[in-house]
Amino acid sequence: GFLTREERRRLEALRSPYNKFWVPCVWFGALAGRARQEGRIGDDCALKLLMEVVTIAVYTFFLTCLVGRQFLDPSQGYPGHELDLGVPVFTLLQFFFYVGWLKV
Repeated sequence: GFLTREERRRLEALRSPYNKFWVPCVWFGALAGRARQEGRIGDDCALKLLMEVVTIAVYTFFLTCLVGRQFLDPSQGYPGHELDLGVPVFTLLQFFFYVGWLKV
């Protein structure tokens, strides 16, 4: 429900040896830039605010992943299913990549 039929067709037609999770971010940035050029976004402050909302979404995604990707070893018999405090390395790398991408 997040993509139109045309967007889904274009996403599925994209050939890439890598995961395509980054494509919507690129689409959003391109659409926001085009909207500013066409005058649909009134000024640079509004565009900046729109990008800050995206930044908040990235931070929220990271925090959710940080908690959601914790690994609980069922053989340890955790009473009450407490959080496992291991360091999710790939989630941290993903976060640094996204934040670095936003800053560029």
